[in-house]
Amino acid sequence: MKLRPLGDRVVLKRDDAEEKTASGLFIAGTAKEQPQFGRVVAVGPGALAEGKRQPMDVKEGDKVFFSRFGGTEIKIDGEEYIVIGQSDILAVIE
Repeated sequence: MKLRPLGDRVVLKRDDAEEKTASGLFIAGTAKEQPQFGRVVAVGPGALAEGKRQPMDVKEGDKVFFSRFGGTEIKIDGEEYIVIGQSDILAVIE
């Protein structure tokens, strides 16, 4: 199944959580903090303003940093995704 976001929404696939701390200690599954980094999987056409589409600032494949409480988590075909508004994406990681 393919997701096609509407308006200025973006579909992200969250990066995996860290398994170890910087000092080498392993983190238990329940103690892992969900990362705020992800890869853009799909991009909507952009928001409408005065009858014109506004260009999106991100594209498929971009690695982004997003707001901790932004977006809606969904599961499709066993894969977890986040559908988020472009305004909840804080930065593109280059």
